[in-house]
Amino acid sequence: MSGKVFLIGAGPGDPELMTLRALRMLQAADVVVYDRLVSDEILAMHAEGARLIPVGKAPKCHTVPQERINEILLEEARGGHTVARLKGGDPMIFGRGSEEAAYLNAHDIAVDYAPGITAAQGASSSSGVPLTHRGLATSVQYVTGHRQADKVLDLDWKRLADPDSTLVIYMGVANIGQIAMGLMTENLPGSTPVLAVGKATTPDERRLISRLDRLAADVREAELKAPTLFIIGQVVSLYSEKALDQILEQAHG
Repeated sequence: MSGKVFLIGAGPGDPELMTLRALRMLQAADVVVYDRLVSDEILAMHAEGARLIPVGKAPKCHTVPQERINEILLEEARGGHTVARLKGGDPMIFGRGSEEAAYLNAHDIAVDYAPGITAAQGASSSSGVPLTHRGLATSVQYVTGHRQADKVLDLDWKRLADPDSTLVIYMGVANIGQIAMGLMTENLPGSTPVLAVGKATTPDERRLISRLDRLAADVREAELKAPTLFIIGQVVSLYSEKALDQILEQAHG
């Protein structure tokens, strides 16, 4: 009898940001197939005796191709195992979760989901910068800052350059200069504030406040590396170290 696969969002990094459903599924699995960005603290919460299979990817370094990951999940499920496919953030937001689910469904393998807090929400909560705010941003847009196989970044710059919206860029460090130029070409002001957050919600979190017309240079100077998320829009004007200190004090009681 075939097993099943749990498609689990581990959240942005802080173990306390995992959902109860995600934790329950992780602890019910006898095989854990996990990504590079899943923290050791989260991985340590697996069931005793569970077998761990790393399939992590880094920029321009896919040691385990996506096709092989799909095959591993299928092989383990067909072997009768309960498989936890553990992904950082939310598996359905730039996480290829839907691709893996489609592959498994096509081979008659049952898939169940545990959503995770996505990196944008994690960065927002750790920095105190909201993604929407009355009078500043009435909507938020999520977009990936790279294309599969390093194809041309042909985003809809006109739609994204909305001064009344917050724009969140995932996986955009390598192309942030091109992204900033594309937005300014469609008349998003160069003075638009930007918050860059690296490794959000983890002990190694880094933050950089910049503006659109200086962003690429500031990122190079700060030597920000992946995973770094960019929040672009007027909500960044609300960033305050003092307010953040108060948030952290309340969080830690």
